[in-house]
Amino acid sequence: MTDDKRLAAVTQFARRVLGTPEFTIAPASSDASFRRYFRICRGADSWIAMDAPPEKEELGPFVRIAQRFGALGLHVPEVLACDLDAGLALLTDLGCLPYLSTLNDATADRLYGDALGALVVLQTGTFSDPGFLPPYDETLLRREMELFPEWYLRGYLGQAVSAATRHVLDRAFDNLITCALHQPQVWVHRDYHSRNLLVSTRHNPGILDFQDAVHGPITYDLVSLLKDCYVAWPRERVVDWVNGYCQLARESGLHRCEDEGVFLEWFDRMGIQRHLKVAGIFARLSLRDGKPGYLGDLPQTMRYLREATALYPDLDELHAFLQALPERP
Repeated sequence: MTDDKRLAAVTQFARRVLGTPEFTIAPASSDASFRRYFRICRGADSWIAMDAPPEKEELGPFVRIAQRFGALGLHVPEVLACDLDAGLALLTDLGCLPYLSTLNDATADRLYGDALGALVVLQTGTFSDPGFLPPYDETLLRREMELFPEWYLRGYLGQAVSAATRHVLDRAFDNLITCALHQPQVWVHRDYHSRNLLVSTRHNPGILDFQDAVHGPITYDLVSLLKDCYVAWPRERVVDWVNGYCQLARESGLHRCEDEGVFLEWFDRMGIQRHLKVAGIFARLSLRDGKPGYLGDLPQTMRYLREATALYPDLDELHAFLQALPERP
């Protein structure tokens, strides 16, 4: 179905749900997947229509997780109506001011404080139903990191992956997987960053794009937030936020780690896993999906990788390999 036909289907769906043809519809946002979002306005009221083409995206997980996260008290869109077969949903509108637009030196502590508090609430959902979300297991962790050699090295840089390179990557992947699985396992949003958090006047932040949530390492969402590929902070400030979250999560019963240094190491190593994945995804978005805009975020992603691998001697081989890579093809 062409985009024009999908838009017509979204419009007809909204007319049926709202019971009126009297509204305006305009693009609200798109993301790195095939989903699209439209803002529907009628007078002072507005809603968000989600278009998730069923041959490319599954709508069910979004609906199911939205209901569960909302029941926790998180500020997520309420699903007002949905047609799973057609891949269409009508949602409450949480606004249009992403964290990325408002984060600066003066606002960061307040905005991140709200986001970290909401993250603890999200993670405590684990206590009520640890089996609700699929596991972030070894297979998934490894499959994500394999995007790096496939799409970043071969696809974007045009480099062959030699046996020696494969050895360095395999050793590092094993190391990072061991650390991830050793951490306390909790509910994980999996894309908890400044483009998926909205500034809200009440119950800040609004939380979006959670349909890929899993049950996995406690530091994963923390990395997504504080080592965001779209905004970077000095290491000292990040460490302060990590330490504050470590204490908050411990007091909430999410972990028993008394050593902030150990928790910080979990965080750093989780960041390496995530950023290897993200480098591959950004390259794939450009090469396969025709979305080159994310290439501008690759330099920051690679900086995170080089900085984090420099901190731990057992990752010296990976660090040296990353240091030797060109920035561009």
